[in-house]
Amino acid sequence: MTKKERATFVINTLKELYPTIPIPLEHKDAYTLLIAVLLSAQCTDVRVNQITPLLFSKADNPRDMIKMSVEEIKEIIRPCGLSPMKSKGIHGLSHILLDKYNGEVPQSFEALEALPAVGHKTASVVMSQAFGVPAFPVDTHIHRLMYRWNLTSGKNVIQTEKDAKAIFPRELWNDLHLQIIWYGREYSQARGWNLEKDIITKTIGRKSVLKEYEKKISR
Repeated sequence: MTKKERATFVINTLKELYPTIPIPLEHKDAYTLLIAVLLSAQCTDVRVNQITPLLFSKADNPRDMIKMSVEEIKEIIRPCGLSPMKSKGIHGLSHILLDKYNGEVPQSFEALEALPAVGHKTASVVMSQAFGVPAFPVDTHIHRLMYRWNLTSGKNVIQTEKDAKAIFPRELWNDLHLQIIWYGREYSQARGWNLEKDIITKTIGRKSVLKEYEKKISR
């Protein structure tokens, strides 16, 4: 298959598997999504969804969040990991949203990435899921699968994002990045991977990946 044919196969297969696409992180608006995505760095979505109700019961908007101390925030979010950095980021960005944006989450990549503890991936998720702006946030699942499917060189997430945006239609980015994440979790995991269930990789996978899989199961 050509790269374009592989991309089309991915699109069609994912559309069949995920006609409706659940949002991984529970939230009610752009602010709670921003905080949830920030917390998800090096933490599972399951864990984040366990912690955010505790945090948001005390503060689900920037005005209430700055009434809490950094230490109070840190104690609540500790199970998510990196709590010293994340708590300072949450407190700091909440101040900025109030001082600079009237308490609203800005709707631009540049403004979001200028906030404390907010990187390009976090900004991309917020722009995509909160505001519907086409974006292609790359997490570990997308990075792994794009390489397995021979749609990127796999050198780094920056290159993977560029390659994804180049091969997939812009109007599908917001759905596709979520569909690939769910597919990676259910059918093409990093560990405990069963190629027989992974129809996409089995059909279009990079030859070196398939050979490596065969070596592992033959041991």
